[in-house]
Amino acid sequence: MDGLVERVLAGDIRALSRALSVVEDRREGCRAVLKALYRHSGRARVIGITGPPGAGKSTLANGLIGRFRAAGSRVAVVAVDPSSAFSGGAILGDRIRMQDRALDEGVFIRSMATRGHMGGLAAATDDAVTVLDGAGYDVVLVETVGVGQDEVDIVREADTVLVVLVPGLGDDIQAIKAGIMEIADVFVINKADREGAGRLERELHSMLALAGEAPAWTPRVVKTVASRGEGLDAVAAALSDHSDHLAASGALDARRHQKHRQRLWNLLEEGFTERLRRRRLDGHAEGALLERLVRREADPYTTAEEILASVLREEAP
Repeated sequence: MDGLVERVLAGDIRALSRALSVVEDRREGCRAVLKALYRHSGRARVIGITGPPGAGKSTLANGLIGRFRAAGSRVAVVAVDPSSAFSGGAILGDRIRMQDRALDEGVFIRSMATRGHMGGLAAATDDAVTVLDGAGYDVVLVETVGVGQDEVDIVREADTVLVVLVPGLGDDIQAIKAGIMEIADVFVINKADREGAGRLERELHSMLALAGEAPAWTPRVVKTVASRGEGLDAVAAALSDHSDHLAASGALDARRHQKHRQRLWNLLEEGFTERLRRRRLDGHAEGALLERLVRREADPYTTAEEILASVLREEAP
């Protein structure tokens, strides 16, 4: 994979697309690509965009791309789409909504399928961000699939989390208070020309005021009509303010420490599980164990403890 990585670093878009496919599909050479590009990463600003389906996340992202490009930044987008029930691939709705950026050489858009992964992100999203960061993009926008209150994985991936809401969700605060309310650095009330936008804005400010101890950063609340480009400058300013806050307060380092801690443990768990299955739980052994559990000849707690103990004995010097 050395030649592929070299082409990615040289700005070859086809090589970048191939590298992302290798990573997303976990093909042979995936780890080699990630190891090589990781050394070139760490410079991109990662912004997560989340919120309920239909809130206008893609339209907003499309408008923000224009602001970042006007400032001279190269922008990559990881748009996590629902999986096709037939192919397992991404439905590609976000690429359709951002197609006016297709001819801009400073913009790269990649759709990824959730493939059943909960939390709003594809399983390989963090690795895709590493590839795009290593490829030299200044800003990486990560747009989640839009599944409501489960959209919390993004807080572990992004430096800044932007939560997009719209008026008319019924009980607006009930719709947002569990899960995504706590992860927002910037709230965007999109489609603010609709009835109820003012009430939603007041409710958000009220909930932020009830947070108790004054936080180091108070989430901004911005109203937009992204389809008409209204309010996008205010969103870009709020994102810039949060970026400045992270740098000045040291919170950026803290976020990235937490992010890499989570990634390290994910890799350890993934590697251990893979090794465990290969050495101790092949299809025949697992089937025999499950049969004993079903017949209540053994319990899963003792069985797990015994398997772990045997693996640790094998690994002991």
